[in-house]
Amino acid sequence: MPELPEVETTRRGIAPHIAGRRIVDVRVREPRLRWPVPADLAETLAGRRVGDVRRRGKYLLLDFEGGTLIAHLGMSGSFRICEPNLPPRKHDHADLVFEGAVCLRYHDPRRFGCLLWTADPPERHPLLAELGPEPLEGEFDGAHLHRLAAGRNTAVKSFIMDSHVVVGVGNIYANEALFLAGIHPGRSAGKIGLARYRNLAGRIAEVLAASIEQGGTTLRDFVNESGAPGYFQQVLRVYDRAGQPCRVCGEPIRCVRLGQRATYYCPRCQR
Repeated sequence: MPELPEVETTRRGIAPHIAGRRIVDVRVREPRLRWPVPADLAETLAGRRVGDVRRRGKYLLLDFEGGTLIAHLGMSGSFRICEPNLPPRKHDHADLVFEGAVCLRYHDPRRFGCLLWTADPPERHPLLAELGPEPLEGEFDGAHLHRLAAGRNTAVKSFIMDSHVVVGVGNIYANEALFLAGIHPGRSAGKIGLARYRNLAGRIAEVLAASIEQGGTTLRDFVNESGAPGYFQQVLRVYDRAGQPCRVCGEPIRCVRLGQRATYYCPRCQR
């Protein structure tokens, strides 16, 4: 599933091509995404100019005059910039065509993503209203994690993947951040001290920022706006490395299931 770095990579890639341009055509070939694409989306967007292209968690926000298009990449979705007359491939479900012959094409084989319109501030939308802080912004820190973890018995990995606690820390990056912080992923969230949470918060930001610089992590489906893969997978320390030696101590990396997700850790480096 595209996680925060992949979505941020997409945002940075498409924004220079579409910001400030007006919509001249909207083509929805398959409206049956996770939630149906609004039937009147083409009529709603016609002639509107897009301003800022933002991200909130794993959601892309295209701010138009009078409203916002909320987009999610689901498990296998991607946006690409292409020529408006480029023949669509299978699973190219929607095109936003802007003045200047710029087409933003949405591709989603599994159709778990979304394209939704809101005329209200998007922060009030039910999909975004209860989200936690952004991990790369100042309001996220170890004190925030320590405060919310108090009295909670859930595993710390599941805790930091909770979007109500902090947004965008998906499975890959939770594994990597916990390794760097030296914290066992199964440790109870409520039994970790403030100092360790301060370290963990910094490691979360470090891992996400590094992945953004590498263009995200490609394990299955993710590509950026130009169709190129991300390269952060080349420096993964524990994720998807079960049985391979730890890059720090040489102990074989282990894999267990936590919260129905594959969880990788070093039994010697993480306590």
